[in-house]
Amino acid sequence: MPVRERMAHEGVEGVRVGRFNQGINTTFILYRIGETQIDTGPPNQWATIRRLLDAQPPKRLLLTHHHEDHAGNAARIATRYHLTPLAPELGRAKLARGYRIPPIQRLIWGSPQPVETQTLPEQVPMAAGGALHAVHTPGHAKDLTCFHWPDRGYLFSGDLYLSKSIRYLRADENLLQLMQSINKVLALEFDVLFCPHRGIVPQGHLALREKLDNLRGLCDKASALHREGIEPDEIINRLLGPEDWLSKLSGYNISKGNLIRQAVAIDSAKV
Repeated sequence: MPVRERMAHEGVEGVRVGRFNQGINTTFILYRIGETQIDTGPPNQWATIRRLLDAQPPKRLLLTHHHEDHAGNAARIATRYHLTPLAPELGRAKLARGYRIPPIQRLIWGSPQPVETQTLPEQVPMAAGGALHAVHTPGHAKDLTCFHWPDRGYLFSGDLYLSKSIRYLRADENLLQLMQSINKVLALEFDVLFCPHRGIVPQGHLALREKLDNLRGLCDKASALHREGIEPDEIINRLLGPEDWLSKLSGYNISKGNLIRQAVAIDSAKV
């Protein structure tokens, strides 16, 4: 498939690719800082990604987490450009042995090859000055790691942001951890947020704060309805609308119910 969009912001280049173009979660943005590549894009886009990288071969590959859209071409990049990807320690075993991918995700992204990695250090020095600081932010995935570049006021957010408001949660996501991770990152100083799905968010700190506030509000509303004795399906209908094609097509691995069931149990005042 062709490149769907190119973008740039003061030393950072981004290219959006994807088999489908049905909303931000069906496309992926590869970010590049000089010779450093952040994440790999999905396996089914390798032909396009290979052409992009061949024009300026990377010398370093950083992975935010093991999911197939973020790390799915790591083995190919490692072989083609003679490098060893740097990955969060908690994801290295899955990257090395491979893991099951639900059918809908295979359709959208494809299937990755196993890859050997080295442990991502706490700081990665940058030729442009300063260093990227690795910040562990579990919730979306146990190994999810953001990259904070204090010298520039940048945050490469992996899948921590995505949107100010979310309506679905994967079965393997942990909403409480996600909210705690957002709160952790909000203690950092940054302005521009680089999301591999949403794109470049100029007021990124504010956007992430609004996401946390929206999640807190959802938890409060869901908990209040639960205390009134409202059934879970009705809480879903009232707050998010009924389950739709995405929930059904994913076998409810991605669903509104996953989000609401966890929201009911969270005391937002403690996050």
